[in-house]
Amino acid sequence: MRTILYALFGYISGSVLYAKNFMKLFNKEELIEESKDKNPGTANAFMYGGMTCGIMTLICELLKGIVPVHMYINGATPQEMGIIPLAIVLTMPVVGHVCSMFDNFHGGKGIAVTFGCLLGLAPDIKAVIILALFFIFYSLIFRVIPHFYRTIVTYVSTLAGLFILNENQAVNVGFLFITLVVLVRLHQSTEVREKLRIKLLWMR
Repeated sequence: MRTILYALFGYISGSVLYAKNFMKLFNKEELIEESKDKNPGTANAFMYGGMTCGIMTLICELLKGIVPVHMYINGATPQEMGIIPLAIVLTMPVVGHVCSMFDNFHGGKGIAVTFGCLLGLAPDIKAVIILALFFIFYSLIFRVIPHFYRTIVTYVSTLAGLFILNENQAVNVGFLFITLVVLVRLHQSTEVREKLRIKLLWMR
């Protein structure tokens, strides 16, 4: 019962699209629709809403994953920390963001809230470190362009890395679920997909 309640809490928390809310607060909500990917996410909050809007969005997007996950694992029984229960609770904020009940079941890509969900596992931060390192690697060293393909490669690489390096199978399965949700969202995206390009660190 507790797992169901926290899964529902995570979904509702994830459904709040802070980029849209804060862009509306700054009278810039329409700019999301004018962006290339029309994504109500953190990147567009920074690009079209400005620094203050972006920072506020980033903090809230992280928190909507951190809070339900961290609250769940604190005081969870061994059974509630099992593979399927924890994996479901870990995934639901991302499901909420991608399929928001407050936006006709549309939403964003779920990147920032993914980081939030993994941060919610603290003090176990291995998963979020692996995700961050792969994002840095594919953004700065082995640069995958555009961001659409970089996200796919990063999530798939992180998933493989977790199953190799991380002993907590509940977290690994949870990230598997998250990856599937994000990949389905990207597949359904209507954004114009530029040609895949790869540039190394020393290439302009």
